[in-house]
Amino acid sequence: MIDGNEALRRLMLKGVGCTGIARLARPLLGGMGAILMLHRVTAQPQEPGGMNRHLAIAPAFLDALITDLKRQDYAFVTLDEAIGRIRQGGGRQRFITITADDAYRDNLTDALPVLEKHGAPVTIYVAPGLIDHSVALWWEVIEAIVNATDKLVLEAPGGGLSLDCATPRARARAVARLQRRLVAETREQDQNAVLAAWARATGIDPLAPSRDMLMDWEDLKRAAAHPLVTIGAHTIHHYNLRRLDEETARREIAGAGRILEERLGLRPRHMAYPYGYAEAVGPREVRLAAEAGYLSAVTTRHGLLHMGHGEHLQALPRISVNGRYQQLGYLRAMLSGITTPLANHGRMMVTI
Repeated sequence: MIDGNEALRRLMLKGVGCTGIARLARPLLGGMGAILMLHRVTAQPQEPGGMNRHLAIAPAFLDALITDLKRQDYAFVTLDEAIGRIRQGGGRQRFITITADDAYRDNLTDALPVLEKHGAPVTIYVAPGLIDHSVALWWEVIEAIVNATDKLVLEAPGGGLSLDCATPRARARAVARLQRRLVAETREQDQNAVLAAWARATGIDPLAPSRDMLMDWEDLKRAAAHPLVTIGAHTIHHYNLRRLDEETARREIAGAGRILEERLGLRPRHMAYPYGYAEAVGPREVRLAAEAGYLSAVTTRHGLLHMGHGEHLQALPRISVNGRYQQLGYLRAMLSGITTPLANHGRMMVTI
C-alpha cells in the first residue's frame, strides 16, 4: 500500500488508529465510505512462513472489525446501495460495503456466519475459469512447488531456472522469482501450461489448491441464493487485462458475466479487475467494463469513496483487509483517509 519499511508502516498506522488522530481526521478526510476487500476468511492457522498468508484473516478479526465500525456509526450496505449513495452524493451516515475476491470456499463456511450475525452484505467476485479449473490458482501452486524440495531445477520460457529452496529466506526468494517469471515474463494465455509443467516436475497437482480452497458451482449456487450475497464477475481466467489485446480483454470482461448468468441464473451487475493495480488496469479496461454493462468495477487501489466517484463507477478504489494488518488500529487509520494521499502521490480521490 505505502512504500517503505513494513515495521515503520505498521507503527504509523497503529499510532494514527489508536491515538485519536483517526477520529479527528475522519470528518475531513474520510469521504462518504469505503469498499473493503477480502480474500480468505479462515479459522485455520496460517503457516508463519507462508508466502500467501497475507491473503487470509481470521473470522474473529472480521467480527471485531464489523463490531468496531458499527460503534463508529458506519452503515453496512450492499454494493448496489453503495453505488446509489455515491450517485446521490452520500448522506449523513458513512457506509461500508464488503467485497471478497476469487470465491474462496471459506467465504461461505467461515465468513458468512459472521456476516449473518451482523446483517452485513458481501459481494463475491468469481472468475469462472478458476471454478472450472481451466486455470489454476497459480499463487498457491507456486508456493507448493517451492515447498516440495530443497532445490528446484525447472524448464521455463526464456531459460531454465535453478533455485535454492532450503531455508525460509531462500524459499521466499524462489517464490518471488517464479512469480516474476510467470506473471511478468510469460504470456498470460501460456501461464497455465508453464505452471502445470513446473508442478509435474515436482510431483505437485496444480489443481489441488483450487479444489481445496475455492467454491465449486454448487457452493456458488448456495451463495448466490443467500440474501446477503451478491455475485460479481472477476473476468473469465483471472488474466492481467493490460497484457491482453483489446478483443481478448473484451471477451474476458464480458464473457465472465455471460458464463455466470448461464451457471447461476443471474447476470452480474458488478466486476473486479484481476490484480487491480496500475499495471493491470488502465483507461482501456475501465472503458471495456462500462461497455460490457457493469454498473461498477473495483480496483485494488487504496482509497475511500467520494462524491466524485459518481463519474468513475468503473474505477472504484478499495481498502484491503488482509493478514498483514489484522489490528483494529490499522483499519481505523486507513478509514480515516490519512493513508490515502500517502499511497497515491498526494491524491485524495483515487480512480486509476
